[in-house]
Amino acid sequence: MVHHLFEKRGICLKMGFVEAVRTCFSKYFTFSGRAARPEYWWFVLFVVGISIVLSFVDALIFGVDPETDEPSSVLTGLFQLAIFIPGLAVGWRRLHDSGRPGWYLLLPMLASLAFVISMFFGVFAFGVAETELANPDNLIAPAALLGGAGFLVFLVVQLVLLVLMIWWMTRPSDPGPNEYGPQPA
Repeated sequence: MVHHLFEKRGICLKMGFVEAVRTCFSKYFTFSGRAARPEYWWFVLFVVGISIVLSFVDALIFGVDPETDEPSSVLTGLFQLAIFIPGLAVGWRRLHDSGRPGWYLLLPMLASLAFVISMFFGVFAFGVAETELANPDNLIAPAALLGGAGFLVFLVVQLVLLVLMIWWMTRPSDPGPNEYGPQPA
């Protein structure tokens, strides 16, 4: 009954949790082809679940940093490093499945890189201007204003990109084959 309701709405339930995780690890470096919604979202659930468990294990084994009161994240960090490529690959294939280029997945990282570069050049420019002015204290207000405005723009852009990524990842598969390959089974 439930399976019929999901199929009627176009939601594929054929791939289960274990099969999705296995598929993502078997296609560790595969950025071509397509990945259906269940493959992507089951893998996301796996990553979140294991990360939560590992954060507790990290706290038990390695303790808490007395200066910051935060648990160590040795195992969690290693796990995140290990699943970075398969996570990127399945996201890439998921975008292909909805008819979008996989490189769109890099947009949040590119926006972060652009922000870091612009902040670096802003600090550099104000540093140079500070050495040239008779009263460098006059630069404090403009520097704070530009830095704060730049940070707010960055936050808005990242929020828009986050919502856009979630939207794209939840879109139904293109029916039939598309330019990235046949529809996943």
